[in-house]
Amino acid sequence: MKIINVILTGGVGSRLWPLSRKGKPKQYLDLFEGKSLFQQTVLRNKECCDEIMIVGNVDNCELSKEALNNLGISSYKEIVEATPRNTAAAIAFAAFDVGEDDILLVTPSDHLIEDLDIYHQSVRQAVQIAKEGSIVTFGLKPTKPETGYGYIQIKNNKVLGFREKPNEETAKDFLKQGGFYWNSGMFCFKAGIFLEELMVSQPEVYETSKRVFDLKNFDNKLPLDVSFLIPSISVDYAVMERTKKLQAVIGAFKWSDMGSFESVYDYLIKSGHPIDKNGNMVIGSKIYTEFLGLKRCILVVTDDAILVLKKEKSQDVKKIYEKLDQINKDLQ
Repeated sequence: MKIINVILTGGVGSRLWPLSRKGKPKQYLDLFEGKSLFQQTVLRNKECCDEIMIVGNVDNCELSKEALNNLGISSYKEIVEATPRNTAAAIAFAAFDVGEDDILLVTPSDHLIEDLDIYHQSVRQAVQIAKEGSIVTFGLKPTKPETGYGYIQIKNNKVLGFREKPNEETAKDFLKQGGFYWNSGMFCFKAGIFLEELMVSQPEVYETSKRVFDLKNFDNKLPLDVSFLIPSISVDYAVMERTKKLQAVIGAFKWSDMGSFESVYDYLIKSGHPIDKNGNMVIGSKIYTEFLGLKRCILVVTDDAILVLKKEKSQDVKKIYEKLDQINKDLQ
């Protein structure tokens, strides 16, 4: 039995446009102590895992290879999806590729995690629970009424339910009630147990994913034509919300999915990035900048785009990215 860190590298990071692009999503940006979020994910899980497996699409595989090479890591497994089919299929591919008793620690590649000793304790706890046949999800205690995260209701390490990203009023109510935790998108389980649960709850996802996996080439690249037959379903909906084998580990470590400029702003301030007396910040430029009559604004500069936003409007950046799909895809 091996413990394998399955790193999911899909996602564009549209709420971090114009820094994050299709050609270089947020998980590969060297914004975080000289390393990317992808590299930090690899390094923090090496201590708890025997192997690394990268599951990503054809657009990201070269970025992953370059990032791993820069860390001096050449020994890893990789599954290259021809087209994104969401997290249920991505995790199924990883489970098909290992022994049924191997433990998979499934992590996104774009999270920032601090308090590594506490994090490693949580992972070891999850591994022990997974060895006993449970599927484990990680809930994080919320520090504010965040509207950009999904929530899990947990009592005595049992998951009572999943909630989609709430509005601010609902998020405040979650914090007031207690028992609601941020859904980290991290999981731990035996590969065989996950596949059994997927086969019961979403047989079409299981069968089509297995068919695609069996047609992979010698580079573990999956075929495009039959990949479109796989239903695009998240692992939360496909398995986590349906299985009776789900348990939760509540992590006390600091966590963020770095999914918005609000998160990046807070991180950069702690790292010593300058702001003016009114809390305004410039990212991506050293040009002298004045914010006249503005407070808590962020100016983001790239070679081909400029974004100006109020910090509290960070979640709306995704709307700009979606608009570009209609007016200028080159800027995505």
